Amino acid sequence: MSPRWIVLPALASSLLFGQSMERKLAFEVASVKAANPAGGPFGMTMGGPGTKDPGRIRYSNMSLKALLLIAYGVNDFQIAGPGWMETERFDIDATLPPNTTREQLAGMLRDLLVERFKIVLHREMKDAPAYTLVTGRNGPKLSESAPAATPPGGGAPAGAGSPQQFERDRDGFPKLPPGGPPGMLQFVVLNRGRLQARLQTMGDLANRLSYLLGHPVADGTALTGKYDFSLTFAAEGTALGKAPGPTLPPPPPGADAPNAADVETAPDLFSAVQSQLGLKLETRRAPMEVTVIDRVERTPVAN
Repeated sequence: MSPRWIVLPALASSLLFGQSMERKLAFEVASVKAANPAGGPFGMTMGGPGTKDPGRIRYSNMSLKALLLIAYGVNDFQIAGPGWMETERFDIDATLPPNTTREQLAGMLRDLLVERFKIVLHREMKDAPAYTLVTGRNGPKLSESAPAATPPGGGAPAGAGSPQQFERDRDGFPKLPPGGPPGMLQFVVLNRGRLQARLQTMGDLANRLSYLLGHPVADGTALTGKYDFSLTFAAEGTALGKAPGPTLPPPPPGADAPNAADVETAPDLFSAVQSQLGLKLETRRAPMEVTVIDRVERTPVAN
């Protein structure tokens, strides 16, 4: 089975440089401003099509690069620009026209960012490191997921809720109950990263590894099921170690605490994938489309 690359869909490319057949829309009202350094968690997104508040978006404490990733539908490693685009934070609060679709929202956000930050960009092809996720010599260490449990009368699957509601294990990570909703959660505690996956495919895992490593990852495992798994690794050298994110505090006083030696010897992501999942990341090089920011203003145009 040939690897399935999860890099830049044709749709994202057409969104970036093509012309939409739909009528061009704009936000009815839009505020873009520098975020308060003490303004709360990083990277909060609220509202928009498909949510309980479809007529308004609120992006809080987000880097310009993160906003561009949302607007252009590409991966982190496919946008190159000044370093401050990853560290300085901004807030966006905007009102959408009625019945705005996700595709229209992306186009409106692109136009807004280009206008307010005076962005000039171009795209180019680049030969870059890439990886293929394959099964290890002794086979995968994965168990297929059981169906998600649904309470009588419907409602949220068992185990749904905020990770902060759950008891912590000795490493400080939430003890998520079995049978929860599909998805993949990531946490950082004391410089250790963890992925908690429920009902996820190998393509889902390859996509998340691509984000963590900053390079394309293809699924070449030939595994077609959906799996539950947990992966613990050193956050340093991954996306979780480069920027503030879903970091949880250490366990409270009196609770079991991670051994300092365990924290220092946490395996790197490559070793963790092999030892804990029975999979392997093989290195290769592949052509990749990159969007290069030629010019951008550090301070957005006043509202």
